[in-house]
Amino acid sequence: MSKAKGATMRRIQAGNALSAFGLGFTVPYLYVYVAQVRELGASTAGAVLAVFALTALVVLPFTGRVIDRRGPLPVLAVASLLASGGALAMGQAVGVPAVVLSAALLGAGTAVMQPALATMIVWCSTPSTRTRAFATQFFLQNLGLGVGGLIGGQIVDGSRPGSFTLLFSIEAAMFVVLAVVAATVRMPRAPSIPGAMPENTDGRARGGLRTLLGHRAMVQLCVLGFVLFFACYGQFESGLAAYGTEAAGIEPATLGYALAANTAVIVLAQFLVLRFVERRRRSRMIAGVGLIWAAAWLVAGYAGLGHGGQAMAAAAFIATYALFGLGEAMLSPTVAPLVADLAPESMIGRYNSAFAVVKQLALAVGPAVGGPMGATLHGPYIVTFVLFSLGISVLALRLGRNLTAVQDQPSLASASRIVVRHRPERGRARAGV
Repeated sequence: MSKAKGATMRRIQAGNALSAFGLGFTVPYLYVYVAQVRELGASTAGAVLAVFALTALVVLPFTGRVIDRRGPLPVLAVASLLASGGALAMGQAVGVPAVVLSAALLGAGTAVMQPALATMIVWCSTPSTRTRAFATQFFLQNLGLGVGGLIGGQIVDGSRPGSFTLLFSIEAAMFVVLAVVAATVRMPRAPSIPGAMPENTDGRARGGLRTLLGHRAMVQLCVLGFVLFFACYGQFESGLAAYGTEAAGIEPATLGYALAANTAVIVLAQFLVLRFVERRRRSRMIAGVGLIWAAAWLVAGYAGLGHGGQAMAAAAFIATYALFGLGEAMLSPTVAPLVADLAPESMIGRYNSAFAVVKQLALAVGPAVGGPMGATLHGPYIVTFVLFSLGISVLALRLGRNLTAVQDQPSLASASRIVVRHRPERGRARAGV
């Protein structure tokens, strides 16, 4: 990576960390703010959380095309200012219409940021450095969210609405900082892996969705991504939390400790795990995540059995979240850069946006399915998500058969100057195997 690219990457990562820091101030307290502080009730608070997901699903399908045509910088700048306005409005909102509109602005802005930031990281990296770049982004996001949440917890006071207004104002300021970063950096352009599509890439890129749906490896990755987010992130604050309190009988405070353990594992293990992941095939690492998460669900099942008393149940539940964190640390250097390495150079924004849509769908469906199951169908809930986790391993290994050697193991790019075709020849799983 050149010095210019390195300097630009550092500024992008710093802006990304600050925006995550701002989000950390408000995300844990949004429900309490709407339902209790503004006295709008639990149903309105639930509607506000739903608006975030719905708004993302509305704006993301159009985001990728704009990024590919205009570049990620102006898109990120506009999205940051939109989110900033939504955060400021949320801090002042007192009625249902104002709260819902503020949530829509904030949700749209934060949703568009994801593919824009991902595209910027792609442009400032090469296939061999992309793994570490996305791992760094994930590390800084979790660190920012964790630190923001801790500081926000010291500021917030349910009896003083002004304390929440301060939190949303800080969040808005962080988004403005990200917009300033987007407006001042000079972006180099780094192409994705040569031959990202099998043939006639430039001519077919205009086909947009049709081209993407005709790309077998990308479709497989989207299916895998849906299962990943559905089986993990879609359960954190819904089904798994309901299961823990209902079946395992843990105290609500233990959920906070479990989430803290999850973040701590990610922050502490990310770069240790990265050294292990960088030299290995992505498909096998994702398959390993499926096995780790299957073990996590089994530990959660043990917590619900009630053997060993309350303390043992709490410890098992915290261990469940910690195991999820280990899997997340392995995913961050594999899945996101793989999306970029599959994309033709002219469609990087659309590929990132398509994957973001899949993520949002999983995050919307996950709580709707997992919440009721976790609260009432304790045994079937655990069995279902053990099977989903094992399904991750199967899907990852199948995806590996449709990746080139360099796409599956980017470290080979620095070891060889040979350009590998996108799709392996028929009858062969991978070039060189």
